[in-house]
Amino acid sequence: MRNHTVVTEYILLGIPETEGLETVLFSLFSSLYLCTVLGNMLILLAIISSSRLHTPMYFFLANLSVFDLGFSSTTAPKMLSYLSGLSQGISFQGCATQLFFYHFLGCTECFLYTVMAYDRFVAICFPLRYMVIMNHRVCTILATGTWMGGCIHAIILTYLTFQLSYCGSNKVSYYFCDIPAILPLACGDTSLAQRVGFTNVGLLSLICFFLILVSYTRIGIAISKIRSAEGRKRAFSTCSAHVTAILCAYGPVIIIYLQPNPSALLGAIIQILNNHVTPMLNPLIYSLRNQDVKSSFLFGSIHLLCFLSHAL
Repeated sequence: MRNHTVVTEYILLGIPETEGLETVLFSLFSSLYLCTVLGNMLILLAIISSSRLHTPMYFFLANLSVFDLGFSSTTAPKMLSYLSGLSQGISFQGCATQLFFYHFLGCTECFLYTVMAYDRFVAICFPLRYMVIMNHRVCTILATGTWMGGCIHAIILTYLTFQLSYCGSNKVSYYFCDIPAILPLACGDTSLAQRVGFTNVGLLSLICFFLILVSYTRIGIAISKIRSAEGRKRAFSTCSAHVTAILCAYGPVIIIYLQPNPSALLGAIIQILNNHVTPMLNPLIYSLRNQDVKSSFLFGSIHLLCFLSHAL
């Protein structure tokens, strides 16, 4: 029997084919991360501080902002750390934690987009019964369900990935710990983890996307029956931001996990769009398409500036 060294630390090799661009990438990603944090914090502050936004639609939008903050923070700090010249190492436990939270928050956000589509379906198709159907109890159950579903999904994937034996090479050819980058380093049979990862991530994304498509098909039919142009415009404006956010979020996930052999650089670019660009764009998408959010966003910005000036 050969002697094997058990892996206790991984070395993240970074974004493929970007050697020598560390300074440029650090400036780019630090700017994106700062915009993501500030934008989503302002959205949260605007929703909390404005009584006009205490409705089911903005309750789910606040949840989305929390997830965007957590999702980008799962990978960005470590990536910025080694782009700035610090250690590229991450402990075995740290790698498992990063993978868990990445899939927990990603799956939860996927479920949340589906719930938000259902919320818009009820608002457009049953406007008179909207507040009765989407009452506080229902919203709480739906939000809790997204959290629990994402947690179960992440526990399964993390367990199947890290119950394998890892020995020998500890170099991860990626910029964070994800299943496709970690499994090639395992010493045992990875077929079960690969199949479950493919099914859970790819299939769940497709199912959620299908449910969203069904909701918006019904919404489109309902909007077409509205006689006044102003009414159709108002109904469309309440959905356009959500549709834009869905297209930005679901496209990268489906492309990454349903391609048989994606190129390393293409996969990294798509993953970066999903991990860092989409969470930054969501506050802009929802604030620019909604007058109530824009006015509350401005009010929240003033409050945040006042708080920062007093803190400094």
